[in-house]
Amino acid sequence: MYLATTGRRDAPPRPAGARRRVPGTVLVLGTVSLVTDVSSEMVTAVLPLYLVLGLGLSPLQFGLLDGLTTGATALVRLLGGVGADRGGRHKQVAGLGYALSACSRLGLLLAGGATGWIAGALAVDRLGKGVRTAPRDALITLHSPPEDLGRAFGTHRAMDTTGALLGPLAAFALLWATAETYETVFAVSFCVGAFGVLVWLLLVPGRPRDPGRPRDDRDTRPKAPAAPRARGGLLAVPRSPAYRRIVLCAALLGAATVGDSFLYLLLQRRLDLDAAWFPFLPLGAAAVYLLLAVPAGRLADRIGRRRPLLYGHGALLLAYGLLLAPVPGAAALVGVLVLLGVFYAATDGVLMALTGPFLTGGRQAGGLAVVQTAQALARLGAAVAFGAVWTASGPETALVAALLALAAALVCAARLLPAGPTREGSST
Repeated sequence: MYLATTGRRDAPPRPAGARRRVPGTVLVLGTVSLVTDVSSEMVTAVLPLYLVLGLGLSPLQFGLLDGLTTGATALVRLLGGVGADRGGRHKQVAGLGYALSACSRLGLLLAGGATGWIAGALAVDRLGKGVRTAPRDALITLHSPPEDLGRAFGTHRAMDTTGALLGPLAAFALLWATAETYETVFAVSFCVGAFGVLVWLLLVPGRPRDPGRPRDDRDTRPKAPAAPRARGGLLAVPRSPAYRRIVLCAALLGAATVGDSFLYLLLQRRLDLDAAWFPFLPLGAAAVYLLLAVPAGRLADRIGRRRPLLYGHGALLLAYGLLLAPVPGAAALVGVLVLLGVFYAATDGVLMALTGPFLTGGRQAGGLAVVQTAQALARLGAAVAFGAVWTASGPETALVAALLALAAALVCAARLLPAGPTREGSST
């Protein structure tokens, strides 16, 4: 039996065939994420080139830097999620995270090629992302009907991915116009990020409304009571068997997930791409993600969120295999980027939608933060391990190891993951 604690059980049923609207707050959150992703992806698109090809870092050093800055968000994710729940201040906590990420661009601008300062600026960026992600996703959960969470997260992720498409384009244009001056990219990225913080402060509501009655922000009807505020610490996060299985599976699958930057570097090596074209590589995956995010969310609402999550990781497994297969370079390029887009469309928002209904009132941000932290820590280990194996034995050996690890993780996840709710009925 499935108990949806994120919505009102006494809400009147929606008439059959009635048009489903994405809540206005979700659209505002998506707009902020779009602007912020333009800022962050401008940096992400050029960072592997800047560090590996520009500053001469080895794959192991890059893996350590990427993994450690990602892992630095672990404790902050938990504290941010629990703090947002305890105070009922999802907007304030997430806004702090957006501000930290915007300020990190100034750190990159002032680093001057010093690896230590670059690592510090990247850590601040990841800390900001860690602080904001769980409270933001909790706002999506609180403002959306439980049976439509897949659609709500899919819409948000589609808007977020629009920024991921525009960011590399902007980075490429700036590098072309300034003769590969990375400092210009960092400066423009800061300005865009600051604009995203301003949009957040002005348009995101401070208290969640009743997800059973989504309405436009201009609606003059009385607001529903604010969501309950959580008490207690990290140990108060839900401990249901289904929720525990989700946390475990997120960690298992994350431990076998090779970072995008490594896959793009592998493609660049295989195709011998000119450095100026490197920022375009994420665009293919982002375009597929953008096209499929909402359909994948709707499908997850109808058939349950477990199967799309597994299918998405299956697409990543195929991407690993395609990089190892003796196929023409152009086919590998298109295939890997398409499969990466499918992977993100079927897993990113779907994992949060799968988790949300298992969280009790007032624990949304903390519960989501635990899942995100388990995944982030696992990906930290995966990044460091992949970079170490690449440095010691070559990229092919590292990729074979990743493929085998992901196959094993998929087998375990297929047995452990709960199905979650469907639009037509209850779940296990």
